[in-house]
Amino acid sequence: MSATDSPPDLFDRHARRRRRDRAAAGDYAAHAFLRDVMVEGLLERLSVVKRGFADVLDIGSPDAQIVVPGARIARADPGFGFARAVAGVQVDEDRLPFADGSFDAVLSAGVLDQVNDLPGALTLIRRALRPDGVFLGAFLGAGSVPALRAALRSAEGDRPAARLHPQIDVRSAGDLLVRAGFALPVADVETFDVRYASFGRLLYDLRGMAASNILTGRSAMTRGTLARAAAAFADAAGPDGRTTERFSIVFLTGWAPDASQPKPARRGSATASLAAALRVPPADA
Repeated sequence: MSATDSPPDLFDRHARRRRRDRAAAGDYAAHAFLRDVMVEGLLERLSVVKRGFADVLDIGSPDAQIVVPGARIARADPGFGFARAVAGVQVDEDRLPFADGSFDAVLSAGVLDQVNDLPGALTLIRRALRPDGVFLGAFLGAGSVPALRAALRSAEGDRPAARLHPQIDVRSAGDLLVRAGFALPVADVETFDVRYASFGRLLYDLRGMAASNILTGRSAMTRGTLARAAAAFADAAGPDGRTTERFSIVFLTGWAPDASQPKPARRGSATASLAAALRVPPADA
């Protein structure tokens, strides 16, 4: 497919950079609780890998929170402000400039749900890994912000504007790893609930963490729509006046293929029957 035949971008790349630069200039750390959870999960998963790492790539790096003992860490972010703050490179994930086989591990927290060509980005990540190198990623997936979605649906009726990003479920995420050529792919999901006193506070957090709308077909929300959405959000509150919003974090693990890795058994190579394993008596017993 030629460049002229490529599908149009789903996300506005320039708006994404502006959103991240705005977050970098603000109090990002006060809104980064979701990324904190993601980073903790990634580092916990990495800690069980019993090997050393010489070169690590951190993709989506608003800070230097990802640290791997003994490793040189290169950092990249789609926003210029964040990249500059960590002495990294500003680049979109589906346009990574790194040479094949540059890293032992690639970690990415909180950005892969806003990439136009996610299959292409995952393929580039796999190619940047050395044989038997590990990729660990985390991003917001399907099931996130149901309270926001319901409030907007109530405010805009049957013809809502494009305000919420498409979400990737855990099964599709695992399929994307396979498509990108990763070995031993694993995808799992963890949920994280936050209690909000107001609709405005939720929007404030999304803006502060650079997670607001960057769809190419987005439109501004009118005051009437905003007021109706805020009222619907408040109507969903519990006895304490707070509304629960849920964030579903998808975690990905994949390995660059290597001959040393375990292989699935060849189909038809089993030496024992399922019936024997389950101790099922023969039909004529």
